[in-house]
Amino acid sequence: MLLVMRLDASRDEIERVKAKVRSLGYLPHEIPGVQRVAIGITGNPREVDPENFLNLAGVVEAIPVSKPYKLVSRDVKPENTVVRIADGTRTPVEIGGKELAIVAGPCSVESRAQILELAQMLKEQGVKLLRGGAFKPRTSPYAFQGLKAEGLEYLREAANRYGLFVVTEAKDTETLPIVAEHADILQVGARNMHNFSLLERIGDHKKPVLLKRGFAATVEELLMAAEYIVSKGNYDVILCERGIRTFETSTRNTLDLNAIPVIKKLSHLPILVDPSHGTGAWELVTPMSLAAIMAGADGLMIEVHQNPELALSDGFQSLKPETFSSLIKRIREVAKLVQRSF
Repeated sequence: MLLVMRLDASRDEIERVKAKVRSLGYLPHEIPGVQRVAIGITGNPREVDPENFLNLAGVVEAIPVSKPYKLVSRDVKPENTVVRIADGTRTPVEIGGKELAIVAGPCSVESRAQILELAQMLKEQGVKLLRGGAFKPRTSPYAFQGLKAEGLEYLREAANRYGLFVVTEAKDTETLPIVAEHADILQVGARNMHNFSLLERIGDHKKPVLLKRGFAATVEELLMAAEYIVSKGNYDVILCERGIRTFETSTRNTLDLNAIPVIKKLSHLPILVDPSHGTGAWELVTPMSLAAIMAGADGLMIEVHQNPELALSDGFQSLKPETFSSLIKRIREVAKLVQRSF
């Protein structure tokens, strides 16, 4: 259920409504809107009687929410969520606003020199969000698993030196604390979208989260995974379409650009697109990046490597710096067509 407050509802009235929700054994979620505050209710095993709240000062309306993903649905919040990344020391970044967000960097942090060099190049291209894997969940136990804690330190050093924010994956609940210590945005990889224990723990951390769609997940399952995080009180969730597994074998995955307008219709959360994993081929990254922007994506996540042929992971889908630079120029041109900027 969604409780809509009056435009002039006072802080005391809002807190009394939240206290009433708790007294009934439910969880209140305050959802600020452009014009008024609403309070979402979760934790109810059955339908909530609106009469419990309509007589409370400040409450205008009690609206039933039928969707299973209550807090991330547009029924609860009609306005788009804009996730703001800021730490007081560098230029803030907003994801979901007018400016497109570009997350870029190598699949894996391979050395200090590598990530410092890439961070400088990305900064020069206008990128503000540096990606890189330190704890790598791989299909094969014999594949490169990342530099782990050492990789996190290199990422943090590179980001601090060039005024960037760090996006890196939390592989499991055991390593989550050290990842959260170094990251500005916690990434949940496709393999972990259904790892509900990890989602709940990440929700407790209250850091912005980049949630990737599982390779066999429906849009509703992605939104339900986001609901796990938001239900723990972390409302700064960014979705990511990175391709799904289909019968097609000519690409690594099938990049589901349909998901962008579908999610925009169903949810207020921002969504990025990862054309690197979505296609698995560097030469397809540019056209699918531009298509994603035209389809309404709030930004892109792109793998970049100085020497893709020598990369320890996913070199075949990584752009060389000069190719990435050309893509950025195209992105700036296409962004204007959809009233966005970069």
